[in-house]
Amino acid sequence: MEPVNLTAALASFDDVYSPRIVARMNDYDVRIAHTLGDHVWHVHEDTDEFFLVLDGRFDIAMRDADGNERTVVLTKGDTFVVPKGTEHKPTSPGGSILMFEPSGTATTGNRHEGDIPDHVDSTTGHDLAL
Repeated sequence: MEPVNLTAALASFDDVYSPRIVARMNDYDVRIAHTLGDHVWHVHEDTDEFFLVLDGRFDIAMRDADGNERTVVLTKGDTFVVPKGTEHKPTSPGGSILMFEPSGTATTGNRHEGDIPDHVDSTTGHDLAL
C-alpha cells in the first residue's frame, strides 16, 4: 500500500467522466474523474452518491418525483450528496471531482435517460495506472 497523490493521479489521464479508482475502503471505491460537458440523467436506486469538487465547477441538476428540477452549483472544495433514488444529471464547464461509491456502482446508474454520449464512460471505474 502506497499513498496516492491526487494531483499526479489526475495528470495521468485525460478522459472525462471516466473515473479512476484511487483507493478502496470496506466495500467502497474512492474515485476521481475529470468533468467537462453534460453527463446523462440517471438514477442510483440503492445508494447515495458523494461528490467533492477538487477543481473547477460541477453542477448537479436533480428531478423530484413530480418532475420539478433544481440545480446545485459546486466549486472547488464543495461537497454534496445526491440521495439514493434521485434522478440527476451532472454537467461541468471543466473540473475534477472525487466520489465515494459502493464498489461496482455504474457511472450511469441503474437506469439512465437517452443514449450515452461518446464522452461519458458507462463503467464501474477503472484501476489507476500510475
